[in-house]
Amino acid sequence: MLAFQSLRVDNKGISLTEHEAHLQNRIDTVNQEPVSLELEQRPSPHWNLRPNDIDISLLVIHCISLPASQFGNSYIDDLFMGVLDTTADNSFADLAGVRVSAHCVIFRNGVVRQYVPFHYRAWHAGVSEFNGRQNCNDFSIGIELEGTEHLPYTDAQYQSLVLLTRQLMQDFPAITTERIVGHQQIAPGRKTDPGPSFDWDRYQSALKENG
Repeated sequence: MLAFQSLRVDNKGISLTEHEAHLQNRIDTVNQEPVSLELEQRPSPHWNLRPNDIDISLLVIHCISLPASQFGNSYIDDLFMGVLDTTADNSFADLAGVRVSAHCVIFRNGVVRQYVPFHYRAWHAGVSEFNGRQNCNDFSIGIELEGTEHLPYTDAQYQSLVLLTRQLMQDFPAITTERIVGHQQIAPGRKTDPGPSFDWDRYQSALKENG
């Protein structure tokens, strides 16, 4: 089981409700077998509970870079932690007051940082729909790749993404290869990531080879 799953996240000291305690019990009792992928843990304040008895059945792949096409800085982390200095770059002006997160970010060097436990609802999909079902945040896990739609992702990112995906498919069996999508597929006309630079064939083939 991925390490962050057992991490208790209290938002601003708020006590866990009975429903949250139930979720925490589920998290703590899931298979704890170690995996080769280690996740850095960075609890974001940007999360809430999923609806009661929701099935986690969709994996959404995104990309992000702040500023656009610039890598290796702290701005993604700052955004998801709610501390981004929107005066640091002119392109950040529209991000003032924005509260977003993803469950994980995979950086260019393959490092995976988790911001929200998978059983909780991260704020990554926005207005979205999959197979007629709206509000994909309710039932999905969101993974961001540090990158852009027009620059190749790194070998290290593909390797980490495959390992992470395999573990998620094991922990959440409703996530099948048919239920792994890009942000553009659940928000067409509004989003275009991870874009043409993401090699879906490579990714899907690697999942099968390692399955």
